Amino acid sequence: MEGVFAIEKPAGVSSAGFLNDVKRVFGSAQIFETTLEEQKKRRLGGSKNGRARRAGQLKMGHGGTLDINASGVLVVGIGAGTKKLHHYGLQTTKKYIAKALLGGATTSGDSDGELVTKTAVDGITKEMVFGLAEKFKGTLTQTPPLFSALKMEGKPLYEYAREGKPLPRAIASREVQIYDVKFYEDTLTTDHGYKFLKPTIDEDGVSLDKKLNGNPTLVDDPLHFSKEYTESLKKEGKEPEVLEIKKLADVDPTLDDEYRAPMIHFECTVSSGTYIRSLISDFGKALGSSAYMVDLVRSKQEAWEIGKNVFTLEDFRDNDEAVWGPVLQKVFAEGEKIDVLEELKASKKKFEDAAKTEKSTKEEGLSSKRTIDEV
Repeated sequence: MEGVFAIEKPAGVSSAGFLNDVKRVFGSAQIFETTLEEQKKRRLGGSKNGRARRAGQLKMGHGGTLDINASGVLVVGIGAGTKKLHHYGLQTTKKYIAKALLGGATTSGDSDGELVTKTAVDGITKEMVFGLAEKFKGTLTQTPPLFSALKMEGKPLYEYAREGKPLPRAIASREVQIYDVKFYEDTLTTDHGYKFLKPTIDEDGVSLDKKLNGNPTLVDDPLHFSKEYTESLKKEGKEPEVLEIKKLADVDPTLDDEYRAPMIHFECTVSSGTYIRSLISDFGKALGSSAYMVDLVRSKQEAWEIGKNVFTLEDFRDNDEAVWGPVLQKVFAEGEKIDVLEELKASKKKFEDAAKTEKSTKEEGLSSKRTIDEV
């Protein structure tokens, strides 16, 4: 009972932590008893160290980390299936659904970070947002978000900016592929539940966003459009238009607790190694503003897709092993083509029908026994 399957990780737990949750459920399942015994023999193999301690654990791994606050597809390998996971960590195609707020940038590029920049959002139209798709589809040069806790020599990047010190070295950029971008119709709505972050007050009493606003290390990270878009403009003798970042007016509406920033809601299909937070940051700059992520779902990785062939932890926790076991076996044998939802539904019905038949048979047996006793 070894192979690869996909499960939906919820937000709020690390990929490693969630994998441990799955291990706990599978560790007591009879269906994996043979697998565990075989793993014990391989792991022990005369070893008296850590391998011996892990001998009773089911060997598992995942094919690509999801951030703690992101949810979605996590490809998991069990036993020999772990050897197939390197493929998912390299050049695979992934699809994400994301939400972001316009008018702010944070240290991490998402709502977990500290607000470091606030910008104006007036003048941004749906037409402008939807027009971003053609500017970013294709081969894109990305740099890990400067508004992040990424460290150099043990120190977060934004700390260098706070102290006015240059970075020890340039952050290495990378080329990624943006295969598709689609914006949803609710883009720019302010009718949502995401509160705009409040600025952190530094030790000297000055808010962090005011202290860092305009710092070239943070704000002036180069804006890259796709090679294809840039080259198409060059053929026409044009250059990509880069809008000036608009500063907030004297009156800051974001300080109101009821303020809701315009939201960008989109889906994108990208290559491995793509930073969605960086993409969102670039979207903000391309609109003459800034943006940070508030929600991220990996809806698809390769052919594993939520709603089709991806399990949830509840599928295993809430159902008898006799229900999910046969379905998981099918997935191990036939891979992504198995419709997990339909198979679980059919397996559950079969299990319930068998339970009813067994109950009915027992009741008939008891009834016959009573009749014989009465005679």
